[in-house]
Formats: sequence, C-alpha cells, structure tokens
Amino acid sequence: MDERVSELFGSGNGHCSGSQGVASNVKSGNGFGVAPQKACVNNNNKKARFSRNFKPSNSTPYVLPPELKLVNTTQYRFEHLATQMKWRLQEGRGEAVYQIGVEDNGMLAGLSEEDLRTSLNTLHKLAEKVGAEITVLREREVDDDSDVPRKIAEVLIRKVPDDQQFLDLRVAVLGNVDSGKSTLLGVLTQGELDNGRGRTRLNLFRHLHEIQTGRTSSISFEILGFNSKGEVVNYSESRTAEEICESASKMITFIDLAGHHKYLKTTIFGLTSYCPDFAMLVVSANTGIAGTTREHLGLAMALKVPIFIVISKVDLCTRATVQRTVRQLERVLKQPGCNKVPMVVSGADDAVTAAQQFAKSPNITPIFTLSSVSGESLDLLKVFFNILPPLSNSKEQEELMQQLTEFQVDEIFTVPEVGTVVGGTLYSGICREGDDLVVGPTDSSHFHKLTIESIQRNRSACRVLRAGQAATLALGNFDRSLLRRGMVIVSPEMDPTICWMFEAEIVLLFHAKTFHKGFQVTVHIGNVRQTATVEAVYGKEELRTGEKAVVLFKFIKHPEYLKVGAKVLFRESVTKGIGHVTKLQPIAQYRLSHSEDDEA
Repeated sequence: MDERVSELFGSGNGHCSGSQGVASNVKSGNGFGVAPQKACVNNNNKKARFSRNFKPSNSTPYVLPPELKLVNTTQYRFEHLATQMKWRLQEGRGEAVYQIGVEDNGMLAGLSEEDLRTSLNTLHKLAEKVGAEITVLREREVDDDSDVPRKIAEVLIRKVPDDQQFLDLRVAVLGNVDSGKSTLLGVLTQGELDNGRGRTRLNLFRHLHEIQTGRTSSISFEILGFNSKGEVVNYSESRTAEEICESASKMITFIDLAGHHKYLKTTIFGLTSYCPDFAMLVVSANTGIAGTTREHLGLAMALKVPIFIVISKVDLCTRATVQRTVRQLERVLKQPGCNKVPMVVSGADDAVTAAQQFAKSPNITPIFTLSSVSGESLDLLKVFFNILPPLSNSKEQEELMQQLTEFQVDEIFTVPEVGTVVGGTLYSGICREGDDLVVGPTDSSHFHKLTIESIQRNRSACRVLRAGQAATLALGNFDRSLLRRGMVIVSPEMDPTICWMFEAEIVLLFHAKTFHKGFQVTVHIGNVRQTATVEAVYGKEELRTGEKAVVLFKFIKHPEYLKVGAKVLFRESVTKGIGHVTKLQPIAQYRLSHSEDDEA
C-alpha cells in the first residue's frame, strides 16, 4: 500500500518508534488492488482525513489501480475483472487485498457513499463468481474540500483453494517461563477467557508434570482458524479439529515452546526443525524482560524468523507499569544488534497495517498489549492473525513442489491399530497416500524402504501433502526401532548427501574461555540435533567471543543428511554460536580418507 494510503488508514493511536522507513518489494500485475506500504503508523489523534492533492514522490515504488470505481461495469469488463481476481487469489495463495477509491495516478480521490456501496456490491459479485468472500477491513474519509464526503475502502478477498488445501501459517510461541504463553494460546484456541489461575492452559499440556508445575517442557501444537469471512473458527462451539479444518480457509498453527532455561534445547529444536513462518514473543507486563526473553529474541533473530511481541497480564499492572515494559522493549529492539522498528498496536487500523507491514519488512516489530483474563485488546491480535499474509507466494510454492520428495522426521509415535507414525515437515515435493519412499540415514549409513499408509494434517485426514506443510505419516508395520529424530524420508530417486563431517562458517556469540580443536558442542541443523566435536579451526588456533572462522565438525554418534547453506546453531553450557554449512564431506570421501590414514 502507498505511503499516503498507509498514513490515512493508520492514523489511530498506535505509533511507530524510530524514524526508519520500511522498504517493500512490489509485484506488478495486480488489479486495482494493493499499492506497497512504506510508512509507519501516524501517531495522530485527529480525524482520519487526507488531502486528495498530495502528490506521490517519483522515487516511491507503487502499483497503481487501473480504475477508480466499479460502477456500471459492462459484461466484458466484469469477466475481465473476475479473471484478474482469480489470478490475484492464486498468487496470494487464496488471499488478496483490494483498495477502492484510488485514481490511476495514485491520487486518493475517494468515492461518494453511493458509489462506494455500488463498488463494494460489484466486488461482492466478482468474489461470488470466483468462489470467494469479501470482508471490508476499513473505510476512511478523504479530505477533498468538497461538501460531499468521499471515502476510500480496503477489502480482503479470501477463498478456499480449489483443492481444499487451506492456507496454513506456523507461529512459534516464545517467552520466559510464567509469561503466559500457554494461557494465551488456550484463550485463543478454546474461545473462553482464563480465570486468572491458568485454567485455559490445561488442555495444552501433554504430561502430568506439566499440569502439576504449570510449566511447558515439551512442544505442543494448537490451531486457530479463520473462515472466508474472516470470522474466528476454534473449539468454542465444541468443534473437533477436523471440523475446524473443514470450516477454515486460513489456519494458524501455534507451536508452543518451553520457556524455562533447562528446556532450552527443546525450544531450539522447535525453532530449527518445525520451520515457523513467524515467532510470537510473549512478555509478562509485570516482570518485563527477564529470564530467557533476550535469549529467545536472539534465537529468532539468528534464525531469521520474523518476530512480533505480545505483552500479557496487563490486567495485573497499572498503565504506567505497562508503558515502562513497552519502553524497555523498544530500547532493546532499537539496539544496534537488533535494528528493529517497534510498532505499538492500539487499534484495529493499527492491527491491519501492522500485519501488512510486518510481512513485507523484517524490521517492523508489532507490539500488542493484552490480557487473557479480561480479554483486553485480544480482538486486535485476532485481526492481526486474520490479515497476516504468507511469506512465500504461489510461484515459490510451485518450485518447491516440483522438486523430489523430502520429509523431515521430527517426532515418532506408536499408535494402536495404526502402527508406527512419524511427524514432521515436508521440505520439498509432494507426498501422497501409497507412495513408496526411503528413510534414513541409519547408523550404518543405509536407507530403508517404506510405504505411506495414510496422512493426517492438523488432526484431520489428508490425501496429499505439499511442500512446506507439516503433517503426520502412518507407516503401518514399519519397525519403529529403525527410526530416530533427524532422519529424512525421501524419494528413491534422490541421491542424499550423508556425512560424518562438515565445514561451517561460524560466529562465536559467547564463550567463557577459548573455542579450539577438541571442543564438543550440541549442533542444531534443521531437524538434526547431535553432539559434534571440533576437528579443526581453519586459519586460527582458537576462537574468542565475537570472532569468525571456518570450523570442521564431526558427529560423534551417527551420520546425518545435510545440505550446503543450512543454518547451524550450536551450544554447550554458556557457549553459543551460529553460522551456516559451507562444505560437506560425504561418507565415501570420509571412508576413503579414513582408509588412507590407516594405510599410512
């Protein structure tokens, strides 16, 4: 959306801290729809009006709509617009945002009340023709110095894709212990407020000790759906997960991670393995930044996961205490290591603008202040989730789907009358019921054949799994003892690179002494988590905090399937480092060099 439209729509009480502009990538070919957003939310309490004579800067990239209004459209024009809408919905993976009342040259002309209603009615008919629904996100009055008020409107078009594959976004939930993460998810997914003692979180816990202590120690998944009209679909009306999936056009899958420091390796595994699209950092208003909050923020940034912040428990604090926590977060986010632009959301307009800006610019960090007990500002977070677009477009999705099948194994179960079941994410390709694939590598570097008996996605049956989607696969009578976390299920045609040793370019974030050859660390690479030994530090004898180097690692237990370019995160006690894989030493090469050493 253009800077002028963004300021007009975002003129509520929210504000953007800092003065940085937000760049956006613009795709050509959209209809009379979304021009790119570039501005922060205007912190102005005056009536939302904007001059129609404001001229756009020549340096500002934007996409202009080809018509001002949709009144008295001919049949030919109607068919053309319907085709255009269908294409835009396909590009947006089932979602598109339109603006009504903007001229060809980008001027915010606005429409009279009658023309606006007629245009919206035409848009509704277009949506009906392509099997979609429309939701008016917001309307604003334009100041054109005339007696007749003129408005522009922003409309969300959403449909269920033709193959009934709903749009699915994964959100990792981070934050310190006792910050209210599981309680917030319980309120969102169960549709009822908490009693102040954590009642809503009980349905999320997986183990008895979690219920007894009130602390999450494992990774759990919860779903929140939105139908084509933008209405929330959750468990509030005694729906089952299957009914939610059938009713929803868009699904938010929450990955509830542990907040306590002793479960940090589980939290890191959830971030690296489940490939979340976004991360939600929950901060308690009464404690502020404490415990693992900074560490979780750093992990999300190191893995380049876009992050937004929710300040919970505002019902326990005075307004001054909440503001102090907000200012504390703003200071941290603006530090040189973060370089974020905090954006406090305090109204529905701010929530819409935040969702659109957040997906386009990694620097924007929306901040919500809410309560799971009183329900204060909870609706703003739901609006945000409803509007939040996917990070990848349909073209990128198609390219991944055309590759060979690769499924990452994250969890392993034995289900009565079903057999062995594995859970994880399909990294590339397409997986169908009845497919014959191979799984590995084993300790002896082999792969075993298996057949996919059935697929479940978000607890409901699914016949086809596409790249980027998480699911569970039933493997029938396949021997569970042959499986472990970190394995991959791939197409038999693929020639996977299996290695004991790999090189990575790393940055040592923190180490109490020196990092040198022989040091052992726990390495996280995607769904791989294993102890590795530092075999060599190239160009240096040892590393200190903040230094960079290329390091040769060797797994100590079993070989793994890796790819060049994969993100590496390693830790051991207080030692932490990040980097990426630069070179692999495949099994054949390693065995050859090993045998040559023996001969020598």
